Formats: sequence, C-alpha cells, structure tokens
Amino acid sequence: MRRRNRHISVWMNDKEYSKLKKEAKAAGLGIDPFIRNLVAGVEIKPKPPEEYAKLLRELSAIGNNINQIAYIANYRKGVSDAEIQEAAALTRQAFSLVKKFL
Repeated sequence: MRRRNRHISVWMNDKEYSKLKKEAKAAGLGIDPFIRNLVAGVEIKPKPPEEYAKLLRELSAIGNNINQIAYIANYRKGVSDAEIQEAAALTRQAFSLVKKFL
C-alpha cells in the first residue's frame, strides 16, 4: 500500500515548469521530493559540487598532518623550522582549496 495516498495536479506554463525542474535538479532531487520538501518547510539548498567531497578529504588529511606535527612538538618539547614550514604550507593549501571551491 502507498504511504502517500493523495495526488495533486498543478498546471504550469513552460517557464514555471522549467524553473521547477531547474531548481529540483540543482538541489539533487526529483520534482516530487522537491515539492514535498518545500511543503514541509525544509530549506532547500543547491547540491554541493562534486569537488566538495574531495575538499573535505583534503582538509581532513591536512588536519591529521598538523595534529601529528603538534604531537611531535609536544613530545619533543619543540619543533623544527622545516616542520613549521610544512604546517604553514598545508594551511595555505587548505585555504586555497576552500577559496577555489566555495
């Protein structure tokens, strides 16, 4: 048995229908779920670009590397200039990735 047992039909002109399809596609949804989310009051945002997942993985790896450097610094009670430069380079890389994709 269907969970949704009410059907609604709406007449639209070509421009309205085109906009509806475009917005649903941008959100990564079909038209039906898009409309149900609108009715439910869900704030619908465009689907993030595919590069977003890559960016998150890169930021996670950079954060792990910086944490390892911090652990070594705490263990040895100091850190070398090369390690500081590496951490700074990783931070710059993260910043440029974020700036590029957002």
